Amino acid sequence: MPAYASMLGFSLKPENVTKVCQEHVEKGFSAMKWFFRHGPGSGLPGLKKNLELVKTIRDAVGYDVQLMLDCWMSWSVPYTVKMVKKLEKYEPAWLEEPLMPDNIEGYAEIHRKINIPIAGGEHEYTRWGARELLRRKAVDVLQLDVTWAGGITEMRKVCALASAENVPVIPHAGWIEPAQCITFSQPADVCPMIEYLVKWAVIQQAFNKQKLKPENGFFFAPHKPGLGFAPHMNKLAEEENQT
Repeated sequence: MPAYASMLGFSLKPENVTKVCQEHVEKGFSAMKWFFRHGPGSGLPGLKKNLELVKTIRDAVGYDVQLMLDCWMSWSVPYTVKMVKKLEKYEPAWLEEPLMPDNIEGYAEIHRKINIPIAGGEHEYTRWGARELLRRKAVDVLQLDVTWAGGITEMRKVCALASAENVPVIPHAGWIEPAQCITFSQPADVCPMIEYLVKWAVIQQAFNKQKLKPENGFFFAPHKPGLGFAPHMNKLAEEENQT
């Protein structure tokens, strides 16, 4: 299963962005996501910094690497439309959560006005929330989180709804093991890839005996039953003794 490198927490200094991008291409990733730091409140200087970030990434990896961009739910409809006109030449694979999650009317309006795919839904918690996004044609990619949205059973229902509308599900992967499970359980056209938070996955797996990480940009299905989490009892005991 292809994984994309999610770059939450990295410095946006141009030299660092270039270095991190190139390192992860060398590790086999063919897709990555970076996070904007500026919205309407930052004015024109912030808008320019957003564009400089995207240009730096494209200069570092070219156009053979898919690039996703996360807006932190901090933009407005007019700002998003304005930004997209300037971003189109960089060919983003998607623009993620430009608006607050409950502003479905705003998402639908953006969807009608721009040519870049919109991703969202990580803050929906049931299939009914997902159904509303699909019904309103508000997103092109659904991103519900399996650990927030009712678990594996509910997420399988979400995947069924999305597949009927030809909308892919690429789960928000705050916790990698359940996200892996739901992604591997679906056909590739339903769940084409999985998010891998490069920095945070290491921290989240501190007590996991078998660290789950992509190899050459891919996750491989586990050979044992379960979610792939095996607690490291010695580490747990050490933590208990320290408290």
